[in-house]
Amino acid sequence: MVTTVRLTILGCSGSIPGPNTAASGYLVESEGFVLGVDLGNGTLAQLQALRDPFDVDALVLSHLHPDHCADMSALTVLRRYHPDPPFDPRRHRLPVHAPAEAPTRLANAFAADDAERDVTDLSDVYEFHPLLTGSRTIGPFEVSAFPMDHPTEAFGLRVSCGGRTLAYTGDTGPCAALDELSAGVDLLLAEASWTDGPERPAGVHLSGTQAGELARRAAAHRLVLTHVAPWTDAAAVLAEARAAFGDAAELAVQGRVYDV
Repeated sequence: MVTTVRLTILGCSGSIPGPNTAASGYLVESEGFVLGVDLGNGTLAQLQALRDPFDVDALVLSHLHPDHCADMSALTVLRRYHPDPPFDPRRHRLPVHAPAEAPTRLANAFAADDAERDVTDLSDVYEFHPLLTGSRTIGPFEVSAFPMDHPTEAFGLRVSCGGRTLAYTGDTGPCAALDELSAGVDLLLAEASWTDGPERPAGVHLSGTQAGELARRAAAHRLVLTHVAPWTDAAAVLAEARAAFGDAAELAVQGRVYDV
């Protein structure tokens, strides 16, 4: 029996939401388990358009920049105050695997005012687990986290189930860990925030060329480019990636579903 692993794009705009496009957010599904990966600005609206947000069984945050986690505040409101949830969210807290500072930083984003300090502890609706380098089991998935090169603590994620593997770079500049993260994957979901050029700052993002070269070195079967900033020429980024990797490179599209 072949295991199906499915990737859904909730949002794929880089750094900020774009016109009618949410920031970074994804669903990875297999064996009836729904794993959320990142929840940036606008992604909760997209999630609600596709399914009940209470269907999400666990969530992984690659890092804590707003375009990857801002909608955690909205999700907190939904899980804490929904008048008719399918279950008691305080008894069925959502597991959240995220950088160690997540409980404090997400609480401050939700209610930074001292007058609201009685509601800033989010542990009533979330069960936080620090995301560290290495592997863990989340539902049917083996999820391996790799440290990336970004201005804040950030991880790339390798997600495997039933012999199918997806790699997600999160946000990163070129670094050695990217090759181990991506080696031989069925689908590489790689950020490509800008076109290539010597003026690009190091340790922030990948270009289309760098994403394509990564996919070629990794012998990935498919390359899906995400996190293209609204002010970037997406067609130029795609052309760079295809020049390095071939026609198996494509742009992520909000709402699209990929069989890994």
